[in-house]
Amino acid sequence: MVTWAVVIQKWTRLRSAQKGNREFLDVFWAGKSLDEIFQRVEPLHHSPIAQAFLTGYKELRKLSSGEGTQSGDIEVNNISRSLNKAMSNQMAALESHVDWLATIASSAPFIGLFGTVWGIMTSFQNIGATGSASLAVVAPGISEALIATAAGLAAAIPAAIGYNHFLQRIQKVSVDMDSFAQDFLNLVQRSLLQRNKQSPEAHQ
Repeated sequence: MVTWAVVIQKWTRLRSAQKGNREFLDVFWAGKSLDEIFQRVEPLHHSPIAQAFLTGYKELRKLSSGEGTQSGDIEVNNISRSLNKAMSNQMAALESHVDWLATIASSAPFIGLFGTVWGIMTSFQNIGATGSASLAVVAPGISEALIATAAGLAAAIPAAIGYNHFLQRIQKVSVDMDSFAQDFLNLVQRSLLQRNKQSPEAHQ
């Protein structure tokens, strides 16, 4: 039950996240300004990249509304730290409960094996108590052993497949987020360079 609950929840969450990321990137690269993008991406709550963008954009606005005493490098570093923190939070949310799948995949076969041994022990006890090794005496314990084995495998196999599948998809989201962060910081740096070039003219 835990295996399938985690598998369904992670599958739904990652599907929504990847769909949201595609929608956000379409909006981002089609946008004419960061302000326009900000207004259009706020509803994309399921997109980890959109949430990272919102954090970086809000930090940029805070710095832009300041006294302007900070250098461009310091501003970029501040935005970079904000992006990294936001991406770490998004990755932690995506990775939550995935470790349960790894634990179940590695432990369920041994739990099933323990049930198998227990069922066989029950069969031997019945043989000792009755003095007979007939099918009616042995069958209950053997059936319990087979059920325990099947239950362990039924939990371990989907857990192992789900863990590897979700880990790969989460890594893909992580790579997409890192790529976007670099693109966003490049845009911020160009924007700051243009602002610094215009500043002397504005003072004159």
